[in-house]
Amino acid sequence: MFDHGYAVWVSTFVPPGWPTGVQPPGSPEFEPSAITWLLDVIPSDYQLHGVLRRHPMVLAALARHHLTACVEGARKGYRTARSELGPHAPPSVVEAVLTMYRSEGGRLANAARAADLVERALHGEEFVPQMSGGARGSSVRSPRGPAAGQRTPRRPGSRDRPAA
Repeated sequence: MFDHGYAVWVSTFVPPGWPTGVQPPGSPEFEPSAITWLLDVIPSDYQLHGVLRRHPMVLAALARHHLTACVEGARKGYRTARSELGPHAPPSVVEAVLTMYRSEGGRLANAARAADLVERALHGEEFVPQMSGGARGSSVRSPRGPAAGQRTPRRPGSRDRPAA
């Protein structure tokens, strides 16, 4: 006797960088867990807007934009910390701020990559394991796909690179 639930569980793959707590795409709890995670990575005031819970793809796009802006802000803060803070704070404080930017910048960049993966999965992209240990998205899209007249953004992959 073959257990079909087991086969689905074994065949589900999530790529490196997939957020902890978000169930794999295709599982019954994927969308609710994705919504919970996405709401956790954006400012809490956004939770007041029910449209984000009702439309997870909108929430994912908003989270991606928010996290990308946070990464850029952290990078700019890091670049300008010495010139902005140096005249007003002791060197040890400036160094502590730079350490904080490195730590938080890495965390934010990881969250932004994870939000991108979740958004791609919500759009129906399936991730395929690669021999290199990474993943690439397949061209499989949800039945709704992009709206008529919209282009699906192309993501560069290893097969898009010119031969060396």
